[in-house]
Amino acid sequence: MGKTAVALVEYLLLMSFLAITARAGNEYMKYKDPNQPLNKRIQDLMQRMTLEEKIGQMAQLDRATATPEIMRDYGIGSVLSGGGSVPRSQATPQDWINMVNAFQNGSLSSRLGIPMIYGIDAVHGHNNVYKATIFPHNIGLGATRDPELVKRIGAATALEVRATGINYVFAPCIAVCRDPRWGRCYESYSEDPKVVKEMTEIINGLQGEIPKNSRKGAPHIGGKEKVVACAKHFVGDGGTTRGINENNTVIDRHGLLSIHMPAYYDSIIKGVATVMVSYSSWNGVKMHAHHDLITNFLKGTLRFRGFVISDWQGIDKITDPISSNYTYSVLAGVQAGIDMVMVPFNHTEFIDILTGLVKKSAIPMSRIDDAVRRILRVKFKLGLFENPMADQSFVNHLGSQAHRDLAREAVRKSLVLLKNGENADDPLLPLPKKASRILVAGSHADNLGNQCGGWTITWQGLSGNNLTAGTTILKGIKAAVDPSTEIVFKENPEFDYVKSNNFSYAIVVVGEPPYAEGYGDSSNLTIPEQGQYTIYNVCASVKCVVVLISGRPLVVMPHLDQVDAFVAAWLPGSEGQGVADVLYGDYGFSGKLPFTWFKTVEQLPMHVADPHYDPLYPFGFGLTTQPVKPTS
Repeated sequence: MGKTAVALVEYLLLMSFLAITARAGNEYMKYKDPNQPLNKRIQDLMQRMTLEEKIGQMAQLDRATATPEIMRDYGIGSVLSGGGSVPRSQATPQDWINMVNAFQNGSLSSRLGIPMIYGIDAVHGHNNVYKATIFPHNIGLGATRDPELVKRIGAATALEVRATGINYVFAPCIAVCRDPRWGRCYESYSEDPKVVKEMTEIINGLQGEIPKNSRKGAPHIGGKEKVVACAKHFVGDGGTTRGINENNTVIDRHGLLSIHMPAYYDSIIKGVATVMVSYSSWNGVKMHAHHDLITNFLKGTLRFRGFVISDWQGIDKITDPISSNYTYSVLAGVQAGIDMVMVPFNHTEFIDILTGLVKKSAIPMSRIDDAVRRILRVKFKLGLFENPMADQSFVNHLGSQAHRDLAREAVRKSLVLLKNGENADDPLLPLPKKASRILVAGSHADNLGNQCGGWTITWQGLSGNNLTAGTTILKGIKAAVDPSTEIVFKENPEFDYVKSNNFSYAIVVVGEPPYAEGYGDSSNLTIPEQGQYTIYNVCASVKCVVVLISGRPLVVMPHLDQVDAFVAAWLPGSEGQGVADVLYGDYGFSGKLPFTWFKTVEQLPMHVADPHYDPLYPFGFGLTTQPVKPTS
């Protein structure tokens, strides 16, 4: 018998077993029968559910407050790991699997045995997890202009997430950052909605490609090696006034639909299973309370059939002060069309209030049914009812060499060369691998945490080399140069030291410290002072290339005359040797600016086609170099 025939027989036996399981006991349970059509399974299950069980499905708890008993007793629909919320420090894949399975066993022991779905922020790889591959942040991927690369990164991320027993990621962020003063600008692929739209190809990597002739707006998850994706943050999060996080986006409807909405159109066409709502407001109305955009436009006009999820305590922030009228927040958020609510710490309050609002007819039962139907649709599509427990076979994918090689490729393609010598006839790059003595300097040259940025192991990220596995830029340089080349590393050398040591050339790696969300909001966008001193002390007396590690364009015009070459490396992640690959000519520079590089912050916000567009480097700029052919 051929392999195909054997596989078919095994499949039919499995389906028969599951169908028999559905008949276990005295009652046939259609929702447990995989041979039944999706809508019939959903309908059968919903007919069996009490109001309290339905509302339990609408709640998502943080792992720190969830227990298997809570999952069982309240029929909780989902658990998440907030940024840095982990089973233990340096947790192994098995630690994660054990934790996820414990919660799942709690859910399966509830009256109806509805499995929970586990969500996590995997925004540049599986970034909360020790020894996972950390890919460049989205701003760097936008510089590659390579949707196929981003799709491969999505597929790799899905495998690493599955390696820990998790099946839902809060990614991709498809914000269109219109002001680099925003602390989340590095989570945006570009200021240009066309680039962001192209990068939704990552959804095909995370979830799998949707079959042709699929129903528009229907969620699709293509197998055990794929995960549920989440397009976020709906909508206009990148357009707030002065780039202030969670602030107000002031723009007319045409502007909102033409700048901030296009990537959602493509995400829904690709079958994205969930959409997360933004903390921000549109013309003064909180998005978490925006019925017209969530229900009428997203669910109605765009025909999105997955579920809509709030952000972390998102409904709490509908009021000012936060949580000052939680009953109103629950009413406004659920009525706006939010299906699943992140209530990391207060599930009983949420469940009690929502139950009371329904019983008082303040929220119609049809709204609850719409939410639960959508949540169950995603769970059935994911195959959770047939395979609720973690699959141990994916464990070896976490931080695999193949994924690290992919991340290294992404780093190479993300680098944008902004200056290379005073003129084209006298380039500094690529650097010679053979030199008598070279200097490597700067706060980010030998600092894995700095080069990974925020959303790495913890929410805000960490400085230093003890947070996870990876290769610093300095290590990459050491591996790239000729063995005879002496490398001197000094993080902050003095001017006299540099001048007296007769270096052949210097590589200065400086930039921003790690940050995330509002903690990264900046009104001045300057390189930290020590970094500026390092540029001056080094570049005043030796040929130098400055590699800037940052989540956005920064003020660099005062330094450009001092430096011979200047590279924007964004936040490259764990594979720092990708930077050395291009500095030394094994590969050429090819990246293009995903954002306009301004001269001064007073020009902001500034975009292509503005009437007074006067950038230091325009959107799309990027010098190129050719790879150096190795000598025999």
